[in-house]
Amino acid sequence: MAVAGQGSDRGAGMPRRGFLNGFLGTVVAALGAAVVYPVIRFLSPPRIPEAVTNQVLAGKVSELTEKKWKIFPFGSQPGLLVQTSPGQYRAFEGMCTHLSCTVQYEHESQRIWCACHNGWYDLTGRNIAGPPPRPLEQFEVKVAGDDIFVTRS
Repeated sequence: MAVAGQGSDRGAGMPRRGFLNGFLGTVVAALGAAVVYPVIRFLSPPRIPEAVTNQVLAGKVSELTEKKWKIFPFGSQPGLLVQTSPGQYRAFEGMCTHLSCTVQYEHESQRIWCACHNGWYDLTGRNIAGPPPRPLEQFEVKVAGDDIFVTRS
């Protein structure tokens, strides 16, 4: 014996359940997108074009008398200024050509050193030991009074 109205409830309940499942699925997908999108934007920030810098004030002569070298900003990259002898200066890009670590000058050995993977350069920028695949880019140095200007060659 069939109960009256049982068949009609079953037909009416399915569209409601389908609607709720679709609605909840949409809400979960929107919530997931609202969380994932900012994370993706954070991990891949937009590229901002940099103004081309050809000459910078790298430092003062008086700054280099004691330490003999200095890291200076050259646009968005570091540069390395070295006093080879009194009144003589050399400037190089400040990033190792191996994995872009910042290099430093070692006064005792008269060489440029990358501490990340023990790479060495001479005072012409030529790679002489370790993993660096190519020499450092060398810049022109001009002294005007106490100011030292570095120009991209």
